[in-house]
This record gives sequence, structure tokens and C-alpha cells, in this order.
Amino acid sequence: MENQAREILKQFFGWDDFRPVQKEVIEAVLADQDTLALMPTGGGKSLCYQIPGLVKEGICLVVSPLIALMKDQVDHLRKRGIKAAAIYSGMNYREIDRTLDNCIYGDFKFLFVSPERLKSDLFLERFKQMKVNLIAVDEAHCISQWGYDFRPPYLEIAAIRPFHPQVTVLALTASATPQVEKDIQEKLELSNPAIFRQSFARKNLSFNVRMVKDKLEKGKEILNRIPGTAIWYVRNRQATHQIAKVLNQMGIAAGAYHAGLSMVERVRRQEEWMSNQIRVMVSTNAFGMGIDKADVRVVIHSDLPENLENYYQEAGRAGRDLKKSYAVLLCNEEDFELVLGRSVLVYPPIDFVRKVYQCLANYFRIAVGSNMLSSFDFEWGEFAKTYNLGVLETFYALMVLEEEGFIGMNERFYSPSKINFSVNSQQLYEVQIAHAKLDPVIKILLRTYGGNLFTEYLVINESKLAKALNIPEGQLIHFLDQLAQMEVLDYQKRKDKPQITFLTPRYDAAKLPLNIRRIAQRRELTVEKAKSMVAYANQDVICRTQFIQEYFGEKVLESCGNCDWCVETKKNKDPESREKALIEKILKTLAESGELNQSDLFDAMRIPKNSYTLGVLQKISKEGSVRIGPSGTISI
Repeated sequence: MENQAREILKQFFGWDDFRPVQKEVIEAVLADQDTLALMPTGGGKSLCYQIPGLVKEGICLVVSPLIALMKDQVDHLRKRGIKAAAIYSGMNYREIDRTLDNCIYGDFKFLFVSPERLKSDLFLERFKQMKVNLIAVDEAHCISQWGYDFRPPYLEIAAIRPFHPQVTVLALTASATPQVEKDIQEKLELSNPAIFRQSFARKNLSFNVRMVKDKLEKGKEILNRIPGTAIWYVRNRQATHQIAKVLNQMGIAAGAYHAGLSMVERVRRQEEWMSNQIRVMVSTNAFGMGIDKADVRVVIHSDLPENLENYYQEAGRAGRDLKKSYAVLLCNEEDFELVLGRSVLVYPPIDFVRKVYQCLANYFRIAVGSNMLSSFDFEWGEFAKTYNLGVLETFYALMVLEEEGFIGMNERFYSPSKINFSVNSQQLYEVQIAHAKLDPVIKILLRTYGGNLFTEYLVINESKLAKALNIPEGQLIHFLDQLAQMEVLDYQKRKDKPQITFLTPRYDAAKLPLNIRRIAQRRELTVEKAKSMVAYANQDVICRTQFIQEYFGEKVLESCGNCDWCVETKKNKDPESREKALIEKILKTLAESGELNQSDLFDAMRIPKNSYTLGVLQKISKEGSVRIGPSGTISI
């Protein structure tokens, strides 16, 4: 099987050999062993299920929460001549029905499914009939309430295993703390799994933090000093345009990217960046997922992310070609206050969450008990104004409803136009004879897209078809609408709007079964993660890479030698000065705040609690500079 795997790697993906951890993961999966792989961004996770899925007979089921990423993966596989399909929110019943049939009776090799689809009767009945060769769970950290992106529908994955009890499960994630890793194994019911951990250290990536007031000026300075492709992450859409405009005025080719742009505009800018027509992509976190550009030399953040998981993933888009690259975080004291303040607001009061749910039901006129898996176009800012709800508070309430598994949200849902013939070839011929005006349209469809139009939904381009027929695009759309009304074909027009999907039948808002205890725990976790992010940015007592490794539970003794802390430490050869600065900080904080427990002390100093800092605290306790009481409180 190993030789076959290597042949497939070369034939379909153009690579001669696997990366080290990739190879071990694939060998374990091919040996039918449940597997958990922790592979940081850029580690090549997709091949870990694609190769076994192609080697083994049957179809590989891939569970993923990200619609855009699913669609990208399907497109990439199809371009390589591999049959793949996806089922997600926003598709109609007939299209899902046809797709599932193709996965049973066609020679499809991959089916991508969003987790909320796993409990639908339509999916389950067809899943039982499929010849499944592997269940791959991407973004597996979503199964854990201790993870940064918890999704309750992920808990349904274990429930589908009994339908194919012999099938191996592969769980993949780029970032998981030890607690999340343990949760993944339990919740997915992995049987004696093979576990592979790729180090979170990136030897070629230099992590840097710059405390500055004028972030734009500092960012320009960094771009002038470090040549090559760059990503500049900001929090809001307006900032993407402002920064891109200034960079262009300076002669640095830059583009703005966010979910509010049309799909045509986003695709155009992405292609310009990929082909190096523009050097810097100034973006919200809507950019980067699934984009494989190896030569990014620098990733700049001028807004502090809400947690280290997000920061590490976004910063990790630099230097995938293993050449020297930089991740630079620009911040100041105001950012720390902002992130810590926002972390408290992320989980609004339960009554407000119920109110938003009730307003949603009113907005779409949904009756209690109806509309499971129904999707609607949805601008949440407009919705908030309609009901006089605070815009930010409404956004967070919607996120809670999504996290609890009641709704699914897509900031910008793009679905190209698709058609599928509802009649057989003989019936279609009769339509051509009876309706001479429609005959050229049917002929161009068959000539362009072939007989597969009878068996699956295919993406069409109305503009190109209209040009081929030498008629206006509007007239072609009219003809397609006519064929749809005659039930000759199913015509789904393109969408490019934010979408909301009701994942359950509508509840009475007063009886909405919110997991109040879990929400309270998630609220505390969000605050803790924000504190860790601030500690990373604010600290000067440990190597940046070491800090990240320790955060993700990796035991490490050596510093990276590349980050700003390591460079500064090399310049200042006296290690005692660092220790002296830390001791002064501890004593000053205790003098200002009085008696504190250990957690509060480190929170007040905004530095990490790790083996080094705890060691220094113990040292000054033994020397008598501070006193640690029986209950653990610390005082001067």
C-alpha cells in the first residue's frame, strides 16, 4: 500500500515524497488504526485523508465546519480528475438527494459534509448504503467545549460510527491544548488511537511583538525592510481599505479583502495576490483559510486577536516554503484593554440571547416546530436595527446561538449557478421538438456540459453561454427560468449574500434548551484565552516560540533563537538583568495591589505563568522577599 500511496501522491498531486509526520499519519490510517494528528498550519493535513481515501476502495467522508474550505477542496480535487462532492447549508433538498445518490451509485471518492447534516434522516439513510473507506474529521478541536471554536453538531460524529463500525476515523487539527486533545479522543470514541504531534515550533518563522502608537507607520517600515509577499490582518472592514489605500499611495501594491466584498471582487483580488500583481493583502480574518501560497515573507497583525489559537494559525501563513519569514504583532496598552474588555461581552446574558432568537423567528415568520435546515439571506446589522438591538451585542448573541447548534451563519455565502436535468434524454428530445425557441439553449447546455447534466448538478456560467448563443444574458436566464417552470431542469441561480440556516425546528424562545452551564464555562474560557493572548504580547521573560509551545502543552527546554526575545537576549548577554526586571515587576505589583493569589498576580502583571516565572517567584520566596501563605496568597 505504501508504494501505491507514493504513486498516487506523484500522479495526482505532483509531489515525490511525503513530509515526515504526513507519512506516519497516512501509514497509520492505511493500517486501519484510528488516528489523531496535530499538525500546525501549513503542515499538509489534507493529504493525510486524501491519499488513504484514494488508495482504499470506496468513498471518504470528510466532516468540516467551513463551507468555503469544503468548496475549495472539492474544486482542487475535481481539477485533478478526482470525483468529489459537498453537502452544506444553503443547498436544496433535490440537490442533496442527487449528490447522496451519486456517492452510493457513482464512483465518487470524497464527500465533504458540514456537521449539522449528520443527523438529518436524508443523510443517515444514504450514509448507511455507502461503501465508506474512511471518516476524516477536519478542525477536530471543534468537538471540544474547551476549544476556541466549539461546535455542538460535531458531537453527532460519534453517533454515525455504528453504521460503519469497522471504518477508521482520522481526526485532524492545527491547534489543540492537552485538554482539547483528550476531549477529541473521548468525544470521537477513538479506539486506541495512533497520536502524532508535529512541533508547534517553526524554525524559519521569527515571532515579534512591537509596542507602538503609530501602527501604520511601523507597518510601512516593516514592509520596506522585509521584501516579498505579505498579509496584513486587521479587525474591521473599513481598516482594510484605509491601510491598502495608504500603502498604494506609497508605491506598495496592496489590496483590501473582507467578507463584505462580492465574490467576483474577492476572487479577483485573491488571484492578483497569488500571482504577485499585488504584494500586500490587507484583510480581516476572512482571508487565508485554504489558500496555499508558500512564499509569504511577513504576516502583520495591527489588531490583537482574541486568542493564541487564532493568532498562531494566521501568523503561520508566513514561510510555508521553509525560508526565513516573520510574524509581527503591532500593539499597545489600549489593545490589551480592548481585548480583555471584549472577552467579557462575547457571551451576552441568556435573556438577551432568547430575545434575539425570538426576533429571528419573527423576522422570517417561522412557526414553532418548523423550518429545520432552512436557509435565508441575512444581513445581521440590518436585522439588529430593525428590532432596535445593539449591533455588537446581537452579533455575539447570534454567535452563541450558532455555538449551541441552533443556527448556522455564513458571513458571505457564494453559490454559483447550477443546473440539473429533471427529465431523461428521450423526454428532453421531445421538449426540443415541441419548443423550437428553447432548442438552441438545450443544445448549448449539452454541448458545453455533456451527459453529466442528467446525473448531477453542474456549475454553469450564464455570461459565457449567452455569448456562445449571441443573445443577451438576461434572455438566456429567461429561457432557463422557462425550462425550470416546465420542470425540464432544476435551475439554481447564483447567490452572493450572507446566509443564516436554522439547524433545528424552531423552538418557543422561552423554552430554548440553551446549555447555561456550558455557556458560563465558555465565557470563563474566553476570558482566560484573552488573558493568554495579552500575556504573550506583553511578556518579556520567555522566548515567543517557547511561550506558544508551552501554551499548546509541548514540553520544551530550548529557545528558538529567532524571535525578538531571543535576539534581544543575545544582545544583552547578562541573563540576570531579565530576572532582576521580573523580580522588580513582582514586587511593584504586590506593593500596589496588596495580597494576591498566584493567578491574580500573573494576571495583574500580564505575563505568563510558566516554569521560568514560577521558578523566579519560588526563589524570591525562599530569599524572604515575598511570603506565600498557607492558602497560596502572596504578599511582600
